[in-house]
Amino acid sequence: MDIVEPPIPFLDLKAQQARLGPALRARIDAVMAHGQFILGPEVAELETKLAAFCGAAHCVSVSSGTDALQIAMMAEGIGRGDAVFLPAFTYTATAEVPLLLGAVPVFVDIDAATFQIDPEHLEQRIGDAARRGLRPRAVVGVDLFGQPAPWPQLRDIASRHDLFTLDDCAQAFGAALGGARLGRAAQATAVSFFPSKPLGAYGDGGALFTDDAARAALYRSLRTHGEGTTRYDVQRIGMNGRLDTIQAAVLLAKLGTFEAELARREAIARTYDAGLARHVTIPARVADSTSAWAIYAILFTDNAARTAAQEALRAQGVPSAIYYPKPLHHQPAYAGAHDGVALPVSEAIANRIMALPLHADLSDAQVARVIAAFEGLGDHAAR
Repeated sequence: MDIVEPPIPFLDLKAQQARLGPALRARIDAVMAHGQFILGPEVAELETKLAAFCGAAHCVSVSSGTDALQIAMMAEGIGRGDAVFLPAFTYTATAEVPLLLGAVPVFVDIDAATFQIDPEHLEQRIGDAARRGLRPRAVVGVDLFGQPAPWPQLRDIASRHDLFTLDDCAQAFGAALGGARLGRAAQATAVSFFPSKPLGAYGDGGALFTDDAARAALYRSLRTHGEGTTRYDVQRIGMNGRLDTIQAAVLLAKLGTFEAELARREAIARTYDAGLARHVTIPARVADSTSAWAIYAILFTDNAARTAAQEALRAQGVPSAIYYPKPLHHQPAYAGAHDGVALPVSEAIANRIMALPLHADLSDAQVARVIAAFEGLGDHAAR
């Protein structure tokens, strides 16, 4: 089938840059003029505005979402013999950090509808870890695809088992639960500003949010080689985890339109819902929440139906992606850490899930093209 129109971009940063060009150039030019490329004034300004956006008392910017996770766990002294509980269906960064620190990631299955960590299974896995001789130390809730994890239940479980709570909010900055922006749902919240995220830099970047002043001070020390009150006062083992000033400048320019972009993402998701519901299983919503819609993920009956759909869509210029083709407990890197427990929901979802393009610069005409492309798939092939 010949493609009459050009392929739809899965992510269109060029369109966003064209729209925000003057603001981006002004911010970057200011950095070039003052020359403070590390911890320049834009970094502090960004931290203040990000904290205000989500209502957290403190924001500490860092060099990536992965480094945010690592700094948060380092600050708690998590290491050898400790169990860190996290969903099996997420990006590798969530699991690799505990291993880098000598701890053991304990994989938990997910809810079949929302894809978020399953609190009931978490309780079971805490018992499993204790029987393995591990110390249960932390639970990482991942706000997968832009929707919040079940934080009320996770906080209750953490309180009963004395676990540190860490929100891996890499995909969900801007989302809300119970009317409150994510950023305060856990004792610490880690955010990523990777370019593809709803609020993305032009390189790696991240941030940590907390209401605890002592934790925030420790995060600032750890991100700068464990410094104390002066540069050569080394109080602890840290890392080089600072956010570049130019990335802070880019994020400040983008922050000005972020609310509008979140609203546009929501509108596109609703249009997809209405147009696709009879063809595929559309995303379930987490109750009493709003999503940042980092990823719009649909479900097919099985892998064969998904593969056929991807090929048919590609022929019509409609891109797609699979997040994630393999749950973490099936990844070779984690074979030695996993206790062999089957996680059937994560395994099944990996064979059925597919993501469609969703970004603020997707036009109404492009959204309509995506929906129209499903008309020829046949309901029996998609559901």
